[in-house]
Amino acid sequence: MRRQLFALAALSAAVTLGAATSSAAAGPVWQETGTAHVDSLSGSQGLASRADGSLVYRGLASVPLDLRVKGWNHVGDPDVAQGHVFDAYQGADSATSKMFAVTTPGGRRYEYVHPLDAGEKVNNSFAAVSPDAQWLVSGEWGDQNRLQVFPAPLLNPSTPRTGGTLPQAPQITLDKPVRDIQGCDFVNDTRLLCASDDGSKELFPEDRPLLQVDLDHKLDGGAVTGHVTSLFALPQRSVCSGGFEAEGVDYETSTSTLRAEVVPPSVCKVATTVYSFRLG
Repeated sequence: MRRQLFALAALSAAVTLGAATSSAAAGPVWQETGTAHVDSLSGSQGLASRADGSLVYRGLASVPLDLRVKGWNHVGDPDVAQGHVFDAYQGADSATSKMFAVTTPGGRRYEYVHPLDAGEKVNNSFAAVSPDAQWLVSGEWGDQNRLQVFPAPLLNPSTPRTGGTLPQAPQITLDKPVRDIQGCDFVNDTRLLCASDDGSKELFPEDRPLLQVDLDHKLDGGAVTGHVTSLFALPQRSVCSGGFEAEGVDYETSTSTLRAEVVPPSVCKVATTVYSFRLG
């Protein structure tokens, strides 16, 4: 009996040590550091941080009237690069193009329309500009094995100076399928963080996962492969019960702060929750 107890104790110690070693090998993890709330009409679709630390929010009410008249009735998760604000617009399900708008630091807005390529979905969920401000990444709805890449409107010298047609560049091919990506942002030249609104747990074990996409090299106008990892489930806390919706995501480089938006269910959806995280 003593030998059995000793063996069990040794096995327990080994398991504990193995778990500790595994945890240590995993490295830093994202830890929640705070929450904030924003009016959903003006901020539920996404957010982006400016160099001065202020935040740009987008929601249904953010679509300017003149763009709405043109048929652009949905704006996605934005981004900011070199003081320019990039917005992703889409129209009706029957639309044959999507549009990216760039607003300069001086307030001038230029529109870049991308005619849909064969097999391309009309969705235009987000705009994420590479750290060198030369490439813009976006994505479609549903199950996808890619992220789309475009030359960054206005900032990439290959694009027209005052708006115009925007062609698609070679894509990011993902090594795992993703579903319902609502927003992405660059952490560095070869890493993006993306919010998925997939609550099925069919592709990843987490409900509405925060995904990490590691590129095999920085964007350069050629094809690139992205390795997808699920990091954690986005928080879903509310006094209301029902379905949540993961939305935009932002990584603020100056403070190493990750922010992700989650729209609560039922009547609580009038205010979107913004969760903040830092590596700990």
